[in-house]
Amino acid sequence: MKATRTVQKILANYEGDTPGVKANLCRILMNGKLGGTGKMIILPVDQGFEHGPARSFAPNPAGYDPHYHYQLAIDAGLNAYAAPLGMIEAGADTFAGQIPTILKANSANSLMSETAGKNQAITASVDDALRLGCSAIGFTIYPGSDMAIDMFEEISAMREEAAAKGVATVIWSYPRGEAITKDGETAIDIAAYAAQIAALLGAHIIKIKLSTDHLMLGEAKKVYEAQKIDVATQAARVRHCMDAAFGGRRIVVFSGGAKKGTDSVYDDARAIRDGGGNGSIIGRNSFQRSREDALDMLGKLVDIYKGKA
Repeated sequence: MKATRTVQKILANYEGDTPGVKANLCRILMNGKLGGTGKMIILPVDQGFEHGPARSFAPNPAGYDPHYHYQLAIDAGLNAYAAPLGMIEAGADTFAGQIPTILKANSANSLMSETAGKNQAITASVDDALRLGCSAIGFTIYPGSDMAIDMFEEISAMREEAAAKGVATVIWSYPRGEAITKDGETAIDIAAYAAQIAALLGAHIIKIKLSTDHLMLGEAKKVYEAQKIDVATQAARVRHCMDAAFGGRRIVVFSGGAKKGTDSVYDDARAIRDGGGNGSIIGRNSFQRSREDALDMLGKLVDIYKGKA
């Protein structure tokens, strides 16, 4: 597998990383129908932990089986499949080498009380990722949570270990918690801040949410207005988040969120593409549809990222 010039250029941005880490990033970037383009679509299936089994899989009961998600990601020609330990283990041998995998190394659940604080438990290790042949670990942080400092320290240590062992790191950077309003969770100034924090923590791939034009922080709002930063359109907001990710020197993918109509999914992808984002990490909007509908939708998304739709 020869890396394209586009992929080589992306890998050159990771100047402090070992050949092992770059090899695993290359595997993700070169895999599937978008392989070599610098764009990517990743299937994440951690919602069973986050939301519970019925809320996640009852709309499409085939999704209760971990093999379903492996096969969906492979057949759709996606770049990678991300999931917690148990789901990766349940298909690791059957699907070994068929698609790059990302081991989600921490998780939250919906059974915690509201007073518990926004946090996630570490549920897997770097050695688990090596044992299962994963290309990367995935880790969620909650900027704005009272537990955020602990989460930053956890991923800092785990990322150091992963890098030393040639495993890449994906950071889910989701603002939420005591310091963030509900509107603030998707505010553009907060989204860009979340991307910057993940980049500073050493993420090789950053996962954030698409944002609104809301500005939460008063001091930041003054700068946005004084500098006339364009946040009027979704594509402009994607571009601003890419600026926050070291001027586009880090790979940034945007989450699909709760299930919605296909037109909205396509509009999001066009905005990500036009704003210079690297792609989508799309879970419920794919696996909660029938296999046929999911493959059709994911195929259209590939065409969008290739500039064909």
